[in-house]
Amino acid sequence: MKKNKILFPFLFSLLLVVSGCSKDDDEVVDETDDITGGEEPEETPDDPEALDLSQYSSGQKVMMQTFYWDVEPRFEWWNNLSDKVEGWADAGIDRLWLPVATKGQSGGNSMGYDPSDYFDFGEYDQHGTVPTRFGTREELENLIAKSHDLGLEVIADIVLNHNSGGGLQYNPYRDKETYTLFNQEHGNASGMFNRNYEHFHPNDVSQSDEGDLFFSEQDVDHDVPYVQDWLWKNENSVAKYYKNEMGFDGWRFDYVKGFGTWVIEDWMNEVGGFAVGENFDGNADVLVDWVDATGVSAFDFAAFYKMEEAFDRFDDLNYLDGNTLRKVYPDKAVTFVANHDTEKDENEDNRIATENKMKAYAYILTHDGYPTIFYSDYENEAFNEEIKQLIDIHNSLALGDVEVLHVDNDEYVMKREGNAENPGLILYISTGSTTKRRIVQTNWNNVTLLDYSGNTTYTPTSDENGMVTIEAPANGYSIYSITK
Repeated sequence: MKKNKILFPFLFSLLLVVSGCSKDDDEVVDETDDITGGEEPEETPDDPEALDLSQYSSGQKVMMQTFYWDVEPRFEWWNNLSDKVEGWADAGIDRLWLPVATKGQSGGNSMGYDPSDYFDFGEYDQHGTVPTRFGTREELENLIAKSHDLGLEVIADIVLNHNSGGGLQYNPYRDKETYTLFNQEHGNASGMFNRNYEHFHPNDVSQSDEGDLFFSEQDVDHDVPYVQDWLWKNENSVAKYYKNEMGFDGWRFDYVKGFGTWVIEDWMNEVGGFAVGENFDGNADVLVDWVDATGVSAFDFAAFYKMEEAFDRFDDLNYLDGNTLRKVYPDKAVTFVANHDTEKDENEDNRIATENKMKAYAYILTHDGYPTIFYSDYENEAFNEEIKQLIDIHNSLALGDVEVLHVDNDEYVMKREGNAENPGLILYISTGSTTKRRIVQTNWNNVTLLDYSGNTTYTPTSDENGMVTIEAPANGYSIYSITK
């Protein structure tokens, strides 16, 4: 717990002189190590005019994860999403990551990560239901069509590592019965991509691959030519059917630790599109190596854990400047604050606390990388308007090189350089218990600044050298850029 610092009257008066004029000068401002040199700022206009952010573009938008674990209402999720996509498009979303769209062993309760029939999108009566947990094939197709009409890409969640829900058969490679028989009577009512024990590890082609953490007896063997044909090579393979028949535009690959990187390469060579892998690892080097090997994006779990450490575990913002995938490959790093796995994790070190989420969203929506918004956070009334404003800032001003101007245990200041046509921005996060102010170097000379997040009304003016005093509210953030 941080202690409030006592401000003596004469120091407080001095701070106001050094800091310049503000509309909230009656607030208590923590002066300790905040005003660090520079000349007295000029007075600010009473009503500086904000930029019209719709006239600026960062060249990038954001992705929406459209589900949480065990979504409700069951059988109505595709319709629920169809009702929301227009608002998401208006807010600046450009891609929708859908849950696994086909039938799993758990039937109407399945979130899809126990894949049984890759071609049952909610049209065959198996595992106790015709629709998937999310709805029928027709409802899914309507959602995809509506999304495309709005200019949104739709990303399929693909589980390539394992299968579940087949029938029992004697497996000579394990010398026992295993649930490895997938045909029209046993978990594969579509009759496409029937499987048996020859298509899972071990077999006469290979004994194992990189991982078999899930459903080890149904660990798919991608070395088998028949498996390759049905997953990505044939014209009616999973990859080509999803793209050409269902209209999916890209891929989120589940649990990529479970199989070789060459699988992703081969898939992408056949169908292309946007792709991101779930390599659940907080080590930035592991993520960099995987991106190097596959050529596709990865969720930046390293950045996720740095935010959790900075805001929660260690309460030290120095961790925000740690190693992440986005620092090496900003164009291949998909950043996020929460997902369906982290939110249900009972280990508090594997999720960002609710009270710190908006600081984390401010971080990912101002830095480089491709941000993802979690459905439950966006739909949270307490967060919704703030997230929409952050998306607006991201899509307009979050451009140019990233430079950390200052970082310590309770302050973090970062600048986006912008370019000749775009002024960029400065993010100021504070976890202190009082308002903070700090003098920083900007690219903006003799111009009045505004906090476009709306979290502070302090509107300083930079001097002829670009030096300016900015402000962050207690345990919050501000995002400054120029005014007209």
